[in-house]
Amino acid sequence: MTDTTERIGVCTWSLQPADPEELIRQIRSLAITRVQLAMSPMVDDAGTWGGAIDGLRTAGIEVVSGMFTPIGEDYSTLDTIRRTGGVVPDENWERNLAIATGIAGIAGREGIKSVTFHAGFVPHNGGDPVFAKLRDRLVTLADVFADAGCSLLLETGQETADSLIAFLDAVDRPNVWANFDPANMILYGKEDPIQALGKLVSRVRNVHIKDAVKTKVPGEWGTEVPVGQGEVDWGRFFDVLAEASYDGYFVIEREAGDDRPADIALARDLVRRHIADNA
Repeated sequence: MTDTTERIGVCTWSLQPADPEELIRQIRSLAITRVQLAMSPMVDDAGTWGGAIDGLRTAGIEVVSGMFTPIGEDYSTLDTIRRTGGVVPDENWERNLAIATGIAGIAGREGIKSVTFHAGFVPHNGGDPVFAKLRDRLVTLADVFADAGCSLLLETGQETADSLIAFLDAVDRPNVWANFDPANMILYGKEDPIQALGKLVSRVRNVHIKDAVKTKVPGEWGTEVPVGQGEVDWGRFFDVLAEASYDGYFVIEREAGDDRPADIALARDLVRRHIADNA
């Protein structure tokens, strides 16, 4: 992928569309032709979203990756998401496995090669029983997606880079990689995103373009802000990726703000400048 426009995408959930038709109108207004598609609604609300991929393709918009959102997640506070996030909670595991299996089937049929999700908080201690449970569940999910010819990408931020690397090694599946989100490292208060990217870059197969500032109150969320207005050093971010010959997508994610389309356009232009500088 050498054309700048071919490497920029947007997360569909950032635009909060009511249906595929609204989504298509929003994406066209941004002059972006690649998306990461929220795929859980295709399973849970097939009446509305079942034909989304065909509609997007007809409109000239390519789905370059998908997103699986486990049920039961509560992002109200860092404590609630630690307890409810990903596929750790036992009460939701069977339903989440069923949804993931449905998504893998769609991805396989439609040629979508990667799906991203938050696995849940990975314990720093490999001897923690939750570590083994989460590892075993990721192995199960990885094999489901492998059967569909699809990679599974774990979102970063809920643990340090070192902890994620140890977890990826424990899962030990060739189709499990990382989706690197620099803002999440700040929002969760884990570590400097550029240092984390340097450690993880060989495991990264997709990146989110999102920005944030650290919390001033320990134990509380940081704050998401428009790209370029936060604490991510974007020059170094793109340099690290270029030095590692990263050739994947730069997918803009915006989960806050009163004018998301304008913020996404701002991020789009920043990505274009940095890709051009590193060409």
